[in-house]
Amino acid sequence: MSPATQPTPWRSVVAQPDRLGESPFWHPGERRLYWVDIPGRRLRRADPDSGAAESWAMPQEPGCFAPARRGGWVIALRDGMYRAHGWGGELSLLHRFDYDATNTRFNDGKADPQGRFWAGTVFEPKTRAAGELYSLDCRAGAPRAQRMADGVTTANGLAWSPAGDTVYWTDTPRHLVRAWDWDAANNRLSNERVFHQFPSKPSGWNVGDPGYGGRPDGATVDAQGHYWCAMFEGGRIVRLSPAGEIVDEIATPMPCPTMPCFGGDDLRTLFVTSAGDRPATERDRWPQSGHVVATRVDVPGLPVNFFID
Repeated sequence: MSPATQPTPWRSVVAQPDRLGESPFWHPGERRLYWVDIPGRRLRRADPDSGAAESWAMPQEPGCFAPARRGGWVIALRDGMYRAHGWGGELSLLHRFDYDATNTRFNDGKADPQGRFWAGTVFEPKTRAAGELYSLDCRAGAPRAQRMADGVTTANGLAWSPAGDTVYWTDTPRHLVRAWDWDAANNRLSNERVFHQFPSKPSGWNVGDPGYGGRPDGATVDAQGHYWCAMFEGGRIVRLSPAGEIVDEIATPMPCPTMPCFGGDDLRTLFVTSAGDRPATERDRWPQSGHVVATRVDVPGLPVNFFID
């Protein structure tokens, strides 16, 4: 992996940028990359080799989604979790949760190694830590929802260790990544701890200025158990050891990367979504803002987890 001090060869996966790209995952059977454009209210997918892309308009903001083992996807929209069996097809409600969808929506999420779907919420006024983390288990028929954690403003950075015994979860405005021990069979979290606390943004700081490394956004984990986190406004992806120490980083061709994932047949292509709804001066200086970009890395990632119903 190239450190941030060295040039990294990035390429744009598709020509059309997103307003706010998030939730990328690689579908190994289809050999396609999937992701969402949250304010653009669309799911997107592309063949990274050809650049051919498709979009599917959503009735609400999609925070995240995951592939389903029986085909199709599970999707977290603003007001709940939905199931779709075909691209562009019908959305069937699986579950609504106990939050006010006028000021709260789903954000970052994934399927866990057991096949449940997890998603966290963002409290849009950002005046208090009202965001929560939920899981939905549909493996035994009727959906079973659980609240797993709370106390965040913007839920991000959800990921699991390779052994499936640790869960990571981030509160972006607090620059904080937390970790828990996870009892996968019973879906219980314990031993909450600080995994990594990043420095806060200095007062008066502007994008492009020195002195700030960004705040933690979406994340993924590699086959060696390292946590890769997009640093929004930091223009980099950081790689943290299982002990929570920064061991490496990669500079991105835009200041606001949002989430990495691993893909390609060998899971050594690093895909990164980013924010395009940024000031014009910023987009002029970093024209790949809003693009999904890709580069090659030395350490492979973990395959995507499939939702099971």
